[in-house]
Amino acid sequence: MIAAYGVANLLQSVAAARTDLHHGFQPMLLLRLGRHKSYLVGVACQCVGFALAFFARRDLPLFLVQSAMAAGLGVTALLGVLILKWKLPRTEIALLLALTVGIAALVMAAKPAPSRQLGTEGVIGLIAVLAALAVLGFFAGRLHGAPGSVVLGSLSGVAFGAAAVASRPLASADSIAQFVTDPLSYLLIAHSLVGQLLLGLAMQRGSTTSAVAAMDAAGAVPAALVGLFFLGDGVWPHREWLVAVGFVLTLGSVIGLSFYAEPQHHHHRVAPEAEPTTSGLAFSASRQPLAGK
Repeated sequence: MIAAYGVANLLQSVAAARTDLHHGFQPMLLLRLGRHKSYLVGVACQCVGFALAFFARRDLPLFLVQSAMAAGLGVTALLGVLILKWKLPRTEIALLLALTVGIAALVMAAKPAPSRQLGTEGVIGLIAVLAALAVLGFFAGRLHGAPGSVVLGSLSGVAFGAAAVASRPLASADSIAQFVTDPLSYLLIAHSLVGQLLLGLAMQRGSTTSAVAAMDAAGAVPAALVGLFFLGDGVWPHREWLVAVGFVLTLGSVIGLSFYAEPQHHHHRVAPEAEPTTSGLAFSASRQPLAGK
């Protein structure tokens, strides 16, 4: 799962770099990204990672699975350095290491526990979150550079975290019929699509590492709290302090990345009256100015 998400993040960032920059919350971005084979392969890898995470949530706490998903950020950064010749500044490397330590602390504190079912209140809550993400995403789409990357990445993480919350009880479904008739299934799909759109916008605006780090933290922390308080997720005795340390390190790393990360992607700016196209772009992800320069 970690490897699948790491490769997915990298391939989707390549496609985002080759697609005209969008300044608003436009669903058409997903269609334009879909013209790139790298994006489609990245989505395929993400689906594999999602499937593995879904099965893991059947027995494991959300904060364990979500933290493991966040570890894909390290794979993305490593592949970016090896394949696309990214150069990460020392500060960003240190923050990535801190993020890894925070994730490890959460993993060590996790205790497997059966999932409770979300009631009607939980379903209504997920619908309200979906509506809020649509509104916030509309305004966040106007942000540029690293701040836009972090804000949109965070909103994407909230969407994916909500999808994780929906999938935890769903993973215990006894039959396909139960899965299809459960409203959580459709909320899972809706949150995943919104998260995918927000992540594409985030990757267009700045550092891939900051966008994905923001997504991972925003997806892990709220989902972990919901799991602990409402789904019966547990913590090993006397390891509660590890949860606190893990959250502080994870969130601190994301905030730090928002200050130090510099854009890796530059896009053609299309005139408002012109029809955006993906042809004739002069830059590919491997030719972008390197982060930290």
